[in-house]
Amino acid sequence: MSGDISSILAPEQLQAAGTGPLYLKLRQAIEAAINGGRLKHGDALPPEREIADSAGISRVTVRKAVDDLVEAGLLVRRHGSGTFVVKPVQRVEQSLSLLTSFTEDMARRGLKASSRWLDRGLHLPSPEEAMMLGLAGGGLVARLERLRIANDLPLALERASLSAEVMPDPNAVAGSLYEALALSGHRPVRAVQRISACNIRGQDAALLGVQAGDAGLSIERISYLASGRVVEFTRSLYRADAYDFVAELTLPQS
Repeated sequence: MSGDISSILAPEQLQAAGTGPLYLKLRQAIEAAINGGRLKHGDALPPEREIADSAGISRVTVRKAVDDLVEAGLLVRRHGSGTFVVKPVQRVEQSLSLLTSFTEDMARRGLKASSRWLDRGLHLPSPEEAMMLGLAGGGLVARLERLRIANDLPLALERASLSAEVMPDPNAVAGSLYEALALSGHRPVRAVQRISACNIRGQDAALLGVQAGDAGLSIERISYLASGRVVEFTRSLYRADAYDFVAELTLPQS
């Protein structure tokens, strides 16, 4: 059991955590640790037996407190894996009428955007990448794959492919891809996006902090320069519980 968890569940801390029956004090102690950042999104709770031994209470009391926190959405039980902290999700809306980057979207909402790079380099193109980007024989493709995060909550997996002619040094992209493209005169001016519902599987689910099979949004985007040339082919996977895409519709003028 980690030091943070041990201190949260120490009997003297538990007695000072709140009022009422023991299960409520335990719930209040864990909830305060989550809200205060001592327990973070994705952290695993020890088994209920260990919590009971550490806190000097019965397993029935522990089960009642954990059940309450699961019902409140602060904890999630994953069969065969354990019980994990779930940071409350702040839903994000993105307009479908604006061509903006993830970093720009989060900044407009006052959220701190960050990334965890999964791949950033030059590769031989797949047949699909060569077709989508119009690559000539022998051309390389720049792949930028990252986990997109807002206020420490993983929101999306983004897998972008660009011609190496446009993006010769993928490692030069530190934050916004579109800002990097603007510096070289290759920022897209329009895009076609296809959105479909999906279930998040395997490693993608683990990276996004959701259960395998949870609902997601699969987005394929093809972006164009003013000349009509394709500059970006991106496939993204968003958590459906955290992201809404909004489109404004108008009636045609008669």
